[in-house]
Amino acid sequence: MFQVGNRVRIRKPTRVPKGHSKFTQPVEIKEQVGPSTYRLADGRLWHSSHLSLVPLVGKPNSDQPAADVSEANVLNTDQGLERYSVRQRGSNVSLVLDMSALGSVEPLSSGVVTPRERATQEYLQSAGRVLSRQQLRDITLNTQMLHAEFAVIQSVYKTILPNPHSRVILKTKNSNDLLSSYINANYIRGYLRDERAFIATQGPMINTVNDFWQMVWQEDCPVIIMITKLKEKNEKCVLYWPEKRGIYGRVEVFVNNVKECDHYIIRSLILKQGGQSRKVQHYWYTSWPDHKTPESAGPLLQLVNDVEEDRRGFTSCGPVIVHCSAGIGRTGCFIATTIGCRQLELQGVVDVLGIVCQLRTDRGGMIQTEEQYEFVHHVLSLYESRLPVEPGQ
Repeated sequence: MFQVGNRVRIRKPTRVPKGHSKFTQPVEIKEQVGPSTYRLADGRLWHSSHLSLVPLVGKPNSDQPAADVSEANVLNTDQGLERYSVRQRGSNVSLVLDMSALGSVEPLSSGVVTPRERATQEYLQSAGRVLSRQQLRDITLNTQMLHAEFAVIQSVYKTILPNPHSRVILKTKNSNDLLSSYINANYIRGYLRDERAFIATQGPMINTVNDFWQMVWQEDCPVIIMITKLKEKNEKCVLYWPEKRGIYGRVEVFVNNVKECDHYIIRSLILKQGGQSRKVQHYWYTSWPDHKTPESAGPLLQLVNDVEEDRRGFTSCGPVIVHCSAGIGRTGCFIATTIGCRQLELQGVVDVLGIVCQLRTDRGGMIQTEEQYEFVHHVLSLYESRLPVEPGQ
């Protein structure tokens, strides 16, 4: 679609006052660094398949097809993401993009590691602070220290785009079709760096529901964790499962049973495709309050325990899918808590700092706020209090 030397504009991800331009100033494409990836004059990389760039027609009679970019469902998520429905003119393919303010988003990696990226990688791979059970109890009471520790994590790594090395790629007939293979999701390592223990993803929206179920089937996921309401202050996620039966792309979904607990709803699902069927357990955690962390650590800990018990009973060893709205804040809390509980159970110690850094290596922005970081400590402290007393105590 684009060529080196083209001057292009990027649509602003925010509403603008009447009379003001909805686009950034023109930027020249300096080089093509991949089949559909281009470096702009300002150093940023963009995939043409994402249709984030709107080419300027250089000649009045140019027959170059333009991209039709229309705003739809502008959404303020936990980290201020905004969502746009992008459709290429003449195509029935559409893609929902999640973008934060352009100035705060790291460039997509092109294989060239900058000094800043290298320093970030070194920090995330080496940072850690192993806490004994007593030290965990003590630091949970020290809010100032926890917030200061999180501030260091936050200062070195802010990107929220899916990290390329861990990104989930949807399988398509055409391996070069980046549009069809894209989903905002990452494989997340678990306890002892167990590969692909989880998948962290954004909440499905109307244009991504079929992709979501394709991923569930493709990755043979036994459990789905949803930690968001459908709408809080703004729309967070669409109702992506049926009341009884629904077809999403090539995947047929049946709701076999519904069980309502105090803080979450459990749905037993049957997925069918191509003559095969699989069982999937869906947990919808509904007690997380809007714009803050829960007052009690008990419900999240109970969810973690129930999911682990279910997971061990399933024959599938695929990753557990976890999502909230943006797939980084509450999602990160759940995964960090799960890993931390396992550490405490088997080792008698926990390294929350190291866990969060590992999560952020796999998906940028995991654990969004200092309050969430503090909350994870509170949940783990509650779990620790229920473990057998250590010898000598």
